Amino acid sequence: MAICLNPQCQHVNAEDGKFCVKCGSALQLLQRYRALRILGQGGFGVTYLAQDEAKPSKPRCVIKQFSYLGPGQAKAAELFEAEAVQLDNLGNHPQIPALYAHCQQNGQQFLVQEFIDGQDLEKELKAEGAFDETKIRELLLDVLPVLDFIHQNQVIHRDIKPANIIRRQQDRKLVLVDFGAAKQASLTAMPKTGTVIGSAEYTAPEQTRGKAIHASDLYSLGVTCIHLLTGVNPFDLKDLDDAWVWRDYLAGKTVGQELSGVLDKMLLPVSRRYGSAKAVVAELSQPEHLKLPQPSPLNSRYKP
Repeated sequence: MAICLNPQCQHVNAEDGKFCVKCGSALQLLQRYRALRILGQGGFGVTYLAQDEAKPSKPRCVIKQFSYLGPGQAKAAELFEAEAVQLDNLGNHPQIPALYAHCQQNGQQFLVQEFIDGQDLEKELKAEGAFDETKIRELLLDVLPVLDFIHQNQVIHRDIKPANIIRRQQDRKLVLVDFGAAKQASLTAMPKTGTVIGSAEYTAPEQTRGKAIHASDLYSLGVTCIHLLTGVNPFDLKDLDDAWVWRDYLAGKTVGQELSGVLDKMLLPVSRRYGSAKAVVAELSQPEHLKLPQPSPLNSRYKP
């Protein structure tokens, strides 16, 4: 089947049709990409699973369509354009989806990117249950180098969460997706108040004030880890004093002092948080005999 790319239509057509039988719109983007089914739909547009019909094997890909017409339309369009720029600059990394095309058709903006065949970590959590310490350590050592790469390219992802990390079926590597919230960072732009983007329960305090920095992604990754460890919504992992109490929700699991300390430091206020992804990797990778003993906390409560 082929889904019409007209956002006011979306009629399901025969798979070999050239034009929508209901509204007459072309069913192929750039005369090669055909939408097969809707993967997601939100306020800014629609994401489709698609196929590239210019290649004999008709490989799968993803079409993202921007069709927002409400308040702040210009800013939303700017962010969509920024996503195309980010993917074009970053897509040569094996754990970031490649950008295949970026275009306009019938007054709509589209980008086409690599399809990652796998399951995101939010779905993995629901299917397999809470992660153990080994899986969290592996997650950090797999994702942190990707964050280091994007930060070296002066990009802040701004929406790190389990749903935006996909475990690729082919090689089990973790792939970072959804750069729609990403924004080019510079030494002059970073301190300025800007648009607040991200998922509230994973967002760093400074990012909620429109002042995201590279370390904001580390905070979001830390929250992602404690959510996957406990299976509990991050909002419920704080007490009434806004202190993190994630250890209280481990359901009998144990997390070693070293990894606990790393996660705690990722969740600290920005002045005391890790400054870079490399710093976190270095601490996780340090040989045991070189590590200094960490003082045990008086209790399990850490207030950011």
